[in-house]
Amino acid sequence: MKKSDILGVKVSKYNLEETTSYLAHSIDSGQKKRVCVTPVNCILWAKNSDALKQIYNSADLVAADGMPLIWASRILSRPVNGRVTGLDLLPEFSKIAAKKKYTFFFLGASEGVASRLASKVMMENPGLEVTGTYSPPFAEKFTGEENQKIVDMINAVSPNVLWVSLTAPKQDYWIYEHFNKLNVNIAIGIGAAFDVGVGDMKRAPLWMQKLGMEWLYRLYQEPKRLYRRYLIEAPVFMPMVLKQVLKEKISKQKN
Repeated sequence: MKKSDILGVKVSKYNLEETTSYLAHSIDSGQKKRVCVTPVNCILWAKNSDALKQIYNSADLVAADGMPLIWASRILSRPVNGRVTGLDLLPEFSKIAAKKKYTFFFLGASEGVASRLASKVMMENPGLEVTGTYSPPFAEKFTGEENQKIVDMINAVSPNVLWVSLTAPKQDYWIYEHFNKLNVNIAIGIGAAFDVGVGDMKRAPLWMQKLGMEWLYRLYQEPKRLYRRYLIEAPVFMPMVLKQVLKEKISKQKN
């Protein structure tokens, strides 16, 4: 798979259609894949964390979640084919899963959200089976006992796809740390997609999505939780990308 180096993180070049095809092929051929849906802030955090960077750069697929990553890839002359958000990936892949009789497990979100989402996607996609759901109690880090309980629940039904909604990068750490113990084909973290899927959280209008302003809508909804992410951390992203471009040009000239 071709990838684009953005601030040291290897971001997959696949668009939404290519990503869903990749997931389906992986399941059909009996493969096991770890997938990360990665927004700008996770790229920035990975730049300052070797552990997080290792998680992303060792993943089978790292989807570009957000238009700024698409713009950055073009500036770096390594264009990504299109953005892939968890909000889009879950409903699109559910259609494919229904036809191919794949099974899902939903892990995460607040109490009751995962089970409500399961009912909704099965109703909307006849043939799709959600074989299990679990919303663990909130914790910065789960205990060993809780982790084992989660792994046992998932392995008891061995779903084709494990969808995890624990916020990024917490969900990416959890999947990475337990991936080898999980009897699944695909393990993927999709952030707030569970809450949006059941209607507890509204998504930005399409015009805002296309203009790369979905973050502003999220900030409006959760200012206290997201102000630092979007108003303090994110603004340094493009200057850092331009710095990477300059470094690469200087390096080429020297060689």
